[in-house]
Amino acid sequence: MPELPEVEGLRTFLGERTRGRTVAAAEVGNIAALKTFDPPLAALVGATVRGWARHGKWLDLETFTFDDDADPHLLFHLSRAGWLRWYDTVPTATVRPRLGGSARGAVIALRIRLDDGSGFDLTEAGTQKRLAVHVVRDPLDVPQVATLGPEPLDEAFTADTLKALLQAKNQQVKGLLRDQSAIAGIGNAYSDEILHVARMSPFKLTRGFTDDDVATLHAAIVGTLTEAVAAASGKPAKELKDAKRAGMRVHGRTGLACPVCGDTVREVSFADRSLQYCATCQTGGQPLADRRMSRLLK
Repeated sequence: MPELPEVEGLRTFLGERTRGRTVAAAEVGNIAALKTFDPPLAALVGATVRGWARHGKWLDLETFTFDDDADPHLLFHLSRAGWLRWYDTVPTATVRPRLGGSARGAVIALRIRLDDGSGFDLTEAGTQKRLAVHVVRDPLDVPQVATLGPEPLDEAFTADTLKALLQAKNQQVKGLLRDQSAIAGIGNAYSDEILHVARMSPFKLTRGFTDDDVATLHAAIVGTLTEAVAAASGKPAKELKDAKRAGMRVHGRTGLACPVCGDTVREVSFADRSLQYCATCQTGGQPLADRRMSRLLK
């Protein structure tokens, strides 16, 4: 799933290529991906691209028109298996609407054509279609955007801000980092990376954090995301996924050596996801309980 650094990379990439261009066509490929009907998707056609914004993991195509007081926004969330495919020259074939998905390859959910012939597809692989596309007058019309927590790379996100979030509810810190209503933009991958940098267990309870713990976690959040955003900056859309994988220390590296201490990276699996961690760096050498087995890993 693309998270804050990759989405920020896409925002920059798209802004450089589309600002000032006019939307020539908007074609639906997967009807289920379009979550709104007013304004209609057709409201984008003829609008000029003002720029791109990011709200957590959401991308926001900002447009303006000359005959409508409410300029349309195209907001989309790529979810677990979605991606953006950029074209310098969009294929001429018309996208045919469809329902459902295919277990083989990625299907086109939406195609945007611009007046210079360039454009992009929003694609999604697998049969579970979660990619979400909204056409709205205001980004806050999307409930998931309206309820986002603070952006972790904003100056306003201080150690005191984080402390208040940690104290608000006693929960595992991994869950807090992934909660978009608490902190916007961090998902499963970067929460693993942040906790590895902070040398903290993903199961550490938030109300047990000392002031030193808060400062350590805050520094790990800001440092890890800043580094990842820098790594994504300037890369074409097609290279961002590989760049993310290459930069991971523990996430997605089960069975490999921890780059810090050399211990084996371990995994805890849940119904629909997993987390990775280093026992030596993060849990005092103690393997965490794997919920599938309801006992300590041996």
